Amino acid sequence: MPKISTKRLPADAGGVADAARALREGRLVAFPTETVYGLGGDACDGTAVAGIYEAKGRPSFNPLIVHVADREMAARYGIFSDQMAALAAAFWPGPLTLVVPLAPDHGLSTLVTAGLDTVALRVPANALAQDLLRAFGGPVAAPSANPSGRISPTTADHVLAGLDGRIAAVLDGGPCSVGLESTILGGVPMALLRPGGLATEEIEAVTGPLATAGSDITAPGQLASHYAPRAALRLNANHAHPGEQMLGFGPMQSDLNLSVTGDLVEAAAHLFDHLHRLDAKGQPIAVAPIPNCGLGRAINDRLRRAAAPRD
Repeated sequence: MPKISTKRLPADAGGVADAARALREGRLVAFPTETVYGLGGDACDGTAVAGIYEAKGRPSFNPLIVHVADREMAARYGIFSDQMAALAAAFWPGPLTLVVPLAPDHGLSTLVTAGLDTVALRVPANALAQDLLRAFGGPVAAPSANPSGRISPTTADHVLAGLDGRIAAVLDGGPCSVGLESTILGGVPMALLRPGGLATEEIEAVTGPLATAGSDITAPGQLASHYAPRAALRLNANHAHPGEQMLGFGPMQSDLNLSVTGDLVEAAAHLFDHLHRLDAKGQPIAVAPIPNCGLGRAINDRLRRAAAPRD
């Protein structure tokens, strides 16, 4: 990806306003939470979310945690059971992420949820994160602000060491107070999906004993289960066979096109939406070849898993 000038923004009203403006313009901003610095993008903007994957060099489209300002905002995007609501009341704001079913008309990019019907939500306690979320006024997708596979950042210097020239800005709020990623809970029965900054003992005081996470439960920080359409997928197709729909890439005849201009960021942003729309028509889907470089590697990984033989 082309290098850009990454700004270090101060922890004041002007810095927050600049960060919120960048998010509204579809750009990426790293910001502090009590756990680690997050790499934020507008969770409703598929292109911005695709940019997060590209900036991190994230190898596959895993679900991302969506940060919101409060429980009322969280309820716009997820459906909370009584137990989940009790956890939110007890520990939000704080280092706890809850994986809940998507709310109707949520408006989130399907790239945020990796095509799943659940969303990972968190209300951070860090005051600067709160200021940014309220100034932006919407949900912010934010994995840790580091290149994929590297150590998670707990200072703005850590962020710049890995992402300088790849993101618009970092809002410098000093060191993170917890310094460990959030604890993630989800599933039925309730299970610990990822240990983190909130102790299990504190959680179980509210929930009772937690279940063991099964391999079919998906959350940020775990291997993603992959969206498989009901329709069969045929990959690396240059044209559709009779009875097939064509998912194109680049200038070609197709039913839907991931990116007419061959832009992999745009293609990533459209991938899940286009698969859902074609799958709803109930016909097999032919998929054009996707270059296996940059975000194309993640797109191809997702398509291979979606096209794999099923039991």
